Amino acid sequence: QVQLVESGGGLVQAGGSLRLSCVGSGRTFSSYVMGWFRQAPGKERESVAAISTSGRDTYYADSVKGRFTISRDNAKNTVYLQRNSLKPEDTAVYYCAARRGPTVVADNARYDYWGQGTQVTVSS
Repeated sequence: QVQLVESGGGLVQAGGSLRLSCVGSGRTFSSYVMGWFRQAPGKERESVAAISTSGRDTYYADSVKGRFTISRDNAKNTVYLQRNSLKPEDTAVYYCAARRGPTVVADNARYDYWGQGTQVTVSS
């Protein structure tokens, strides 16, 4: 089992940048595929990005390609989401999640563990 804690959320102006971090507990962090998801008010949770256990393979939602970068540091049990050129529509609660298994997937139903979320607000 792994516990996840996100940080780095806050208020930022449109066009700005913000990096989210997610720290996982336990010695098996490197065996989990990690994903970032977000949920805006009144909307369903959606996948943003995901990364393989080694960091070699990544997935991005079309809406964030070219603006967001997911990375991980297994030595620090941490996954990051660097977000540039932020837009008001990026406002949401951002969650990190972990899943067992080697495959990078976007389906949130296939993730086993979730953090509590961190609020990101982008002002216009």
